[in-house]
Amino acid sequence: MRDVAIIGVGMTKWGELWEKSLRTIFTETALLAIADAGVDKIDSMVVGCMSSGLFVGQEHLSSLLADYLGRTPVAAARVESACSSGGLALRQGFIEVASGMSDVVLVGGVEKMTDVTGCEATYALGTAADQEYEGYHGLTFPGLYAMMAVAHMHRYGTTREQLALVAVKNHDNGSRNPLAQFPFKITVEGVLNSVLVADPLRILDCSPITDGAAAVVLCPADMARKMKKPVVRITGSGQATDTIALASRKDLTWLESTHIAAQKALAMAGRKVDEIDLFEVHDCFTIAEIMVTEALGLVEKGRGGRAVEEGLTARGGRFPVNPSGGLKAKGHPVGATGVAQAIEVVKQLRGEAGDRQVKGARRGLTQNMGGTGGSSLVHVFEAE
Repeated sequence: MRDVAIIGVGMTKWGELWEKSLRTIFTETALLAIADAGVDKIDSMVVGCMSSGLFVGQEHLSSLLADYLGRTPVAAARVESACSSGGLALRQGFIEVASGMSDVVLVGGVEKMTDVTGCEATYALGTAADQEYEGYHGLTFPGLYAMMAVAHMHRYGTTREQLALVAVKNHDNGSRNPLAQFPFKITVEGVLNSVLVADPLRILDCSPITDGAAAVVLCPADMARKMKKPVVRITGSGQATDTIALASRKDLTWLESTHIAAQKALAMAGRKVDEIDLFEVHDCFTIAEIMVTEALGLVEKGRGGRAVEEGLTARGGRFPVNPSGGLKAKGHPVGATGVAQAIEVVKQLRGEAGDRQVKGARRGLTQNMGGTGGSSLVHVFEAE
């Protein structure tokens, strides 16, 4: 199996992009990644997208996006794993290069979510849950994560203020990211007084509806060295699933798919989690980041809330989590999130993250999950 490197990254500012179509958003970021890589051709492309059919009425993205990018007849595929579609696209591109099937692969993620009403967006996102046993009874993702939060608070003493501190931390990081949807700071008081969505979660505990795309270019590490590119290798990739319905889980406070995917990725990389310098994780809700830090092994079960309160996951802490601003501040165009996480890690490992740079970063990890953790992707990255 060949070593795989990321040699190009591309991303534009995320938000409510009323004047741009899905194809335009994707093409802009793909061209940026190709230019950054300095390549004149790609052998194949993989695109993560959760639900373009429901959001914009467009399927068959493999043809559409290759066409609009001007790259036909390149081999292209669209992959889906709910909100971890971008992470899955990255894994598939990694496998293709590592196996020798292709030398240069464009990996992208895209979602256009604001061209529908709030109710329609809620329905589209709800398809990532169990429709017969959860959706049928009116549960939405804020409601599902609220149940997870209540269970965590009851079992471990996690506080409402600790949840708020996750949002405050990530908005502070996001205020340093010019591509973030919400690049501004917030306060604990502001979170606690924001609109209640699903008790105990408030609107500032929730990631937003977002339009956006992200793209990276992969190639064999030997090729990257010959091109004299900064070499950031993907050294580990892990994927796992769990039951889609919360009612089928043994423990509402534990993300087993994230735990297993992380073990696989770290084992492939030959690393322990305390050797990683920064983490980009799936904070779709504040409770999600707390539970992910526990599942990754940054802290013991039940200590995720205290970790953020003690500054352990701050940008200058022992385990910096979401220096990009995370889904909470950067935004969450669901098909693109996993690819954008990789872009942040690459920028950090290249030393190109500006005011949010994690000092001395040489290794990073991304964690991207679908639904309430029904699927998870974890990747480990290392700079040479």
